[in-house]
Amino acid sequence: MGRKQISPTYVLGVGLTKFIKPRGKVDYTELGFEAGIKALLDAQVTYDDVDQGIACYCYGDSTCGQRVFYQFGMTKIPIYNVNNNCSTGSTGLHMAREMVGHGAADCVMVVGFEKMFPGSLQSFFRDRTNPTSTTVEMMKQTRGITNAPGAAQMFGNAGREYMEIHGAKPEDFAEIARINHAHSGRNPYSQFQDEYTLDDVLSSPKIHDPLTKLQCCPTSDGGASAIIVSDSFLAARPHLRSQAIQIAGQCLATDPDSLFNRSSISLVGFDMTKHAAKTALAEAGLSAQDVTVCELHDCFSANEMITLDALGLSEPGKAHEMVRKGDITYGGRCVVNPSGGLISKGHPLGATGIAQCAELVWQLRGWADNRLVRGAKVALQHNLGLGGAVVCTVYKRADGKSNLDVASPPKVGYNPAVEARGFTRKQVDQMNRYNSITFHKASISPMLKRDQECNSRSYHDTLARVTNTDPPGTLIFGASSTLDLSLPYPTSTPHLTYRIGASYTHGQLI
Repeated sequence: MGRKQISPTYVLGVGLTKFIKPRGKVDYTELGFEAGIKALLDAQVTYDDVDQGIACYCYGDSTCGQRVFYQFGMTKIPIYNVNNNCSTGSTGLHMAREMVGHGAADCVMVVGFEKMFPGSLQSFFRDRTNPTSTTVEMMKQTRGITNAPGAAQMFGNAGREYMEIHGAKPEDFAEIARINHAHSGRNPYSQFQDEYTLDDVLSSPKIHDPLTKLQCCPTSDGGASAIIVSDSFLAARPHLRSQAIQIAGQCLATDPDSLFNRSSISLVGFDMTKHAAKTALAEAGLSAQDVTVCELHDCFSANEMITLDALGLSEPGKAHEMVRKGDITYGGRCVVNPSGGLISKGHPLGATGIAQCAELVWQLRGWADNRLVRGAKVALQHNLGLGGAVVCTVYKRADGKSNLDVASPPKVGYNPAVEARGFTRKQVDQMNRYNSITFHKASISPMLKRDQECNSRSYHDTLARVTNTDPPGTLIFGASSTLDLSLPYPTSTPHLTYRIGASYTHGQLI
């Protein structure tokens, strides 16, 4: 059955937190909230405009998404929780595009977040079959098992096979890591910003040949968010068109049966990547030769090597020659991972794909002026998860221009592409459904019951919901900037707890 035609969809806003070492200092609720607020600010919309929400994470209980989204407002919208291994963030973007492109929504908010543990990835459930057990068994049969982390073994083995078949050398893989570390120094959100020489990379501790430590991505805590909108949504806001980036082509794919053809390269998703890239580029009416900037899933340098080949950025079997020519960095054929990639920027699983999207949005808008790939009109994203799933996405400007024609400047008072800042209470109030409440008089009638709603006398669209009439009560207010309830209140309950978004404050009734 053929795929139905999809209507134009756009990334209107993006937001990021800094990616940091997983030390338990920041909770997932904070990471998701920060990223989401920044995306709403960037899109110049409020949470009331959002029709559906998608939460992307791998490590957390089943409704973490609701816990994050309720901080923006409790508007009864559908919220979906997505887990698709390392491709989780891009899977959420794909869901959002499907919803918007097929008319189920006009504005979808995608928030990815991850609070991880230090060290290599581990499985939590020991009493049931691991979903990658068949992949591990094939690796065991073909290359054996070592004490190295499992993912490093799989991708390291793919690198070994590439060397055996095509003549790549360990230095070629190390050069990929050197370049990504160099790129990350200009990305204010990167977990690591140190630069290294080729010898530094090669001499770092060996993990699984040909991979050394500096060729492996770290675990990370972080959040990222994107606002996906329809053409009609954008048409109603023509002043935002220059900042909107069209998702011109996209494909989410899973493994074909060649996964078990005893090739270490096939075992880590080469074939599904090749299919997804070909499909996404064809939908966009483009070829790999049109791509001049790419965010690629470099969980290990070996994966970047084989993926350059799978995406069609290099000639078949000649990715290492592309690396040697300097064609994956500035001045070369296609700048790969201007953000620093997973190797240096970091890899909070649920946020990674959305962070890749954010980087490419900033590139195409012309905002990433400290690391700009000049003249870029088309960008390609690749996000992969073992198990398996891959998402390839093609982006281009909605106005058809290159990034030399810089989009309208940011409205937040600074350029988020080159400066990682926090956000203010005022900005939260602008974006939050429960915003900017000023108390002149606040009171609860003894006649109001639990969960009863009443209207403000000052603003008819403001709701006050009494959720507990016993002291301390809780009063949730709606979207008005001023609340003036002049109903009589019982003197026996002089204090209540009032809620504005996710912030709780104890207040004295007057």
